[in-house]
Amino acid sequence: MPMWYAIEGYDDADVLGRRLQARPQHLARLHALRDAGRLLLAGPCPAIDAEDPGQAGFSGSIVIAEFASLEEARAWADADPYVEAGVYGRVEVRPFRPVLP
Repeated sequence: MPMWYAIEGYDDADVLGRRLQARPQHLARLHALRDAGRLLLAGPCPAIDAEDPGQAGFSGSIVIAEFASLEEARAWADADPYVEAGVYGRVEVRPFRPVLP
């Protein structure tokens, strides 16, 4: 039975250029999850307290999506273009249970 999983990617330092270059491929994978009805939410975490952090960039990203298992969620996260591009220094995947809203 599918479950929700929280995937948190943490950016390394000075990776904004790599992030921007890999973004189209990263978003395409998120759109595929959304189109399959498996995406609860996704988005970046600005490195500063601003909607648009400019050159400060991002500290990471959060994706909450549905997968058949923790292993499948980890495999999906490991294949993220941000991982391949060296944007994320580390990625954490754990089960998530939506309660609100």
